[in-house]
Amino acid sequence: MQASEAKNRFGELLEASAVAPVIIRKNGRDVAVVVSKAEYDRKIAQLSKKDLVLKYHEESIEAFSGLYEELAK
Repeated sequence: MQASEAKNRFGELLEASAVAPVIIRKNGRDVAVVVSKAEYDRKIAQLSKKDLVLKYHEESIEAFSGLYEELAK
C-alpha cells in the first residue's frame, strides 16, 4: 500500500492488518509494516529473555557508544 493511500484509507489499513501484515511504500520503497496488536504481542512473546537481553545490549551499545569510549579512556 502506498503511504498516501494508507493515510487516506487508514480504517481499511487497520482492518487489513488484522488479517496479515501490511507493507507501506513511499516513493517506491518499503518504509514500514503495520501489524495487528495480537501479531505484535505474539512476536514479542516469542523472544526469549536471552534474546531480549542481547537486543537491549546491542541497542545500548549503539545509543551510548560515544560514552562507552570515553569511559574506557
